Amino acid sequence: MTDLIALDEGSKVWIYHCSDVIPEEKIPEIKQHIFNFVSQWVSHSRELKAYGNIFHNRLLCLFVDESQAGASGCSIDSSVRFIKDLGAHYNVDFFDRMIFSYIIDDEVYTAKKAKLKELYLSGEINDETLFFDPLVKNKDQFINHWLVPLGDSWMKRMV
Repeated sequence: MTDLIALDEGSKVWIYHCSDVIPEEKIPEIKQHIFNFVSQWVSHSRELKAYGNIFHNRLLCLFVDESQAGASGCSIDSSVRFIKDLGAHYNVDFFDRMIFSYIIDDEVYTAKKAKLKELYLSGEINDETLFFDPLVKNKDQFINHWLVPLGDSWMKRMV
């Protein structure tokens, strides 16, 4: 498995929110599954330079450095199958696109889209609350723009 630091800044990233917080005791086991997958991930019989991990016990991220070999439709399909199987094995959903994660006082929270407006109106979140942007496209954006104030993000329209 490649280390994230070794990947090109333009490396593609896919971010999957988990429906629930993954218990701390399950994280090492899940990380090992992810590490095993990315170390064997191929595209048209070519090994991909890739990295994957779980962040904040709820965000699964996969990276592919396409400077040597690009991720094909088949290799992307294999990653989706892997994540679905991983979720089924641990009874969590990584494909709920209607949940959002944010940070307040170094604590990460997740809320469904329908709840965001209520949180905003009550003042629990505001334009300065840092949200994880699941739509960042590459490693550079992940490092520099994964956390963005709600007021400066596309997610602002949710409230």
